Amino acid sequence: MDVLANYSGHTDPGGAAIRRDLGGLSITKVSVGDMDNNAYLLVCSATNEALLIDAAAQPDRLADLIGSADDRPDLRHVVTTHRHADHWQALSAVAGMFEPRLIAHPVDAPELPIPMDETVDDGDTIRFGEVELEVIHLRGHTPGSIALLYRGDDRPHLFTGDSLFPGGPGKTWSEPDFHQLVGDLETRVFDKLPDDTWFYPGHGDDSTIGDERPKLPEWKDRGW
Repeated sequence: MDVLANYSGHTDPGGAAIRRDLGGLSITKVSVGDMDNNAYLLVCSATNEALLIDAAAQPDRLADLIGSADDRPDLRHVVTTHRHADHWQALSAVAGMFEPRLIAHPVDAPELPIPMDETVDDGDTIRFGEVELEVIHLRGHTPGSIALLYRGDDRPHLFTGDSLFPGGPGKTWSEPDFHQLVGDLETRVFDKLPDDTWFYPGHGDDSTIGDERPKLPEWKDRGW
């Protein structure tokens, strides 16, 4: 698989992956499957231990991303951000190939195709190598959706699954769910993270908290 070093936040289905180096951590983004799902491979620079966010589809493509050489990253964890099937179609195959520790929120975990090794909730920490990710529980898109926050760079980096996109929150199916998600985003993300926080959604292009913050009143008014 081609991996481009000029990270832009945009990937094309079936196209090259893109990678950014944050010093202690590298982030590689690739689009997989018919729904343009983003999968993110995070590698600790000090230990070469890795974590995959959403084994969404195309397990052979994800395996190609990790590589087969002796110096390939050691995939230790796979985190599933939520229970929707487009985010775990490759989970069983990836688990069989690499035997990583499987992680999700306890509310969504029973809906996943194979048992989880660990469940995490708001405020928990996931560690691989020398990298720590903070878990943020964002209710609404699903009851057990989670985001993962990395603070080890000169700016925070947030992996939001389907809870936050450029232009609005993720899809909800009732008014209470919408207000729950917007409320969680406001109190657990926008109120706590600076404008330069870069976020990585489950589909499509990246954005920053600062780019989206002015749109919060509009999201509340439109109700979706």
